[in-house]
Amino acid sequence: MLGSILLQRRAAMHAPFGNMWMVRNLIAYLDSVKSRDPAPRSRAEILLYPGVWSLAFHRVAHRLYRARLYFLARAVNHLSRFLTGNDIHPGAKIGKRFFIDHGFTVVGETAEIGDDVTLYQNVTLGGTDPANGIAGKRHPTLGNGVIVGSGAQVLGPVTVGARARVGANAVVTKDVAEGATMVGIPARAMLVDVTAYQRDFMPYGTPCTDCFDPEKQKLELLQCEVEQLQKRLAELIAEQQKPRLPDEDSLFKARDRA
Repeated sequence: MLGSILLQRRAAMHAPFGNMWMVRNLIAYLDSVKSRDPAPRSRAEILLYPGVWSLAFHRVAHRLYRARLYFLARAVNHLSRFLTGNDIHPGAKIGKRFFIDHGFTVVGETAEIGDDVTLYQNVTLGGTDPANGIAGKRHPTLGNGVIVGSGAQVLGPVTVGARARVGANAVVTKDVAEGATMVGIPARAMLVDVTAYQRDFMPYGTPCTDCFDPEKQKLELLQCEVEQLQKRLAELIAEQQKPRLPDEDSLFKARDRA
């Protein structure tokens, strides 16, 4: 009896500290969202975001899933999908400060998401046939700080390296290196060195200038090579057409023959 009273008192003493820790974490999360989305005017406004609520529901569903309460986990998942428009499987592993901007995103069962990851609307972290991939692993793994633009599809048990950016409507089916920016269908890495321009955050994971189009970069490289070849060819033609004066040996030989 005395022991239970002491435990209750100790729990009551630690409760305020636990609540403060939860509040600090919530404030830090809301601030991280605001740093990635300039639209909200206050932290309270961010609390209305469907992406925030879908993450909260997923935390509950994932705990139920790990406890093998699969039906309850699915029930929470369906409630979350009905209220937020995002479908995150209870089995997905999600790190800290995860943010879905707008919504209508699908995250598969075996997906693994690191810290500070941002997904925009209509993103799919989809699976493939288990026979074609790692046994039991059908969905992507996203490293820390990854940004996936709207409409992008990351399919299969691929790994997207830390700080990588997947552009809008890109389709990723192969591993992505750290810090790379992928655009196109199928997704291809940009030809320029990303360290020369990459910022802490890139909205929609998509460079909004023409100079980052891989196909245009290839054409520009080919154009430069053609211009160099044309210049060299003109120099050779000019050298061949240039009149040459006879050297001294030729003059002496011609005089001797005369």
